[in-house]
Amino acid sequence: MLPITVCMIAKNEDIHIEECLKRLRPCKFEIVVVDTGSVDRTIETAKKYTDKVYNFSWCDDFSAARNFSISQASNDWVLVIDCDEYLENINLADIDDLLSNNQDSVGMIIRNNPYIIQGVRSIMTERIGRLFNRNYCHYEGSIHEQVTTLDGKEPKTFPIPLTFYHEGYVSESGKRMRATRNLEMLLHDLGMKGDNPYIYFQLGQNYISLNDSEKAAHYFKQGLDLNADPNSAFVQSMTESYGYCLVELAKYDEALTLRDKYDLFSGHADFLYLMGIVYMKNNMLEQAIEEFTKATTMLTCSRTGVNSYRAYFNIASIYELLGQKEEAKEYYKKCGDYNNAAKRLEELG
Repeated sequence: MLPITVCMIAKNEDIHIEECLKRLRPCKFEIVVVDTGSVDRTIETAKKYTDKVYNFSWCDDFSAARNFSISQASNDWVLVIDCDEYLENINLADIDDLLSNNQDSVGMIIRNNPYIIQGVRSIMTERIGRLFNRNYCHYEGSIHEQVTTLDGKEPKTFPIPLTFYHEGYVSESGKRMRATRNLEMLLHDLGMKGDNPYIYFQLGQNYISLNDSEKAAHYFKQGLDLNADPNSAFVQSMTESYGYCLVELAKYDEALTLRDKYDLFSGHADFLYLMGIVYMKNNMLEQAIEEFTKATTMLTCSRTGVNSYRAYFNIASIYELLGQKEEAKEYYKKCGDYNNAAKRLEELG
């Protein structure tokens, strides 16, 4: 049994918490569940899996609730997850080895997030800091809280072999409800802290959930103008989200300004794919093909298919537009079982 306590906060999570805790059970972790005011069966369900279930009076501060949950752990090492995150893969032996060598660092789990693109359900993969020693780290920020060191320094990180699937708010109404709730808290944080790239990033993400690309792009640009550390995962994500917002808004000329970020992010398939889209929209077709081709040379990506079938599909579409039917067919074939490509091949004969 690893000296790790899983810490969770919950409110009306009856539809998620059972699956979450059921998947954790084989790991034999200590589990702490802090409830912030549920009126459904969340508490009753949690007590089936752990006797460490506590109540916390909600105070509009996620970090306060997180830190309270951490304080109830018997172990110094804590793994913080949400009720809608379901364990997929774990290597307990490797994690055990990593703990002894990274006492003051934050372990980065893998989280797979479903999303819809061009009507197709896909997965976006990210690494986020969730495993840490409470003698060195805690949470800060009333909303979209972040793990920070107790001494205020930038935390060191290390990857851990631990993967969760993020079920999330699958309904549109659920997304909008959460975004509306979060907006007031984020704006309050911004007023208290002043210009902050991470808050601007979260505001942009929030407006995406509200289907307001105009406001999302505004806040993403505000965040990028602050020149935050490009090595931070959220900065790369903010750059790409900003680009997609500009494309959505048909601000194709403005999207070309992302070329200024090329040297920073061209080692990532997701950014190369985005630039391919931007060039396509600006009718710079040779440049688009070049970027999509570069994307296919990358081994990893966050958004499913941007380094494979999606990039090939766009290359094929460009060749078809140029009247180069055989080249188009060649690239559609590279898309494998991607339905959109199969349809085009059938129509091309």
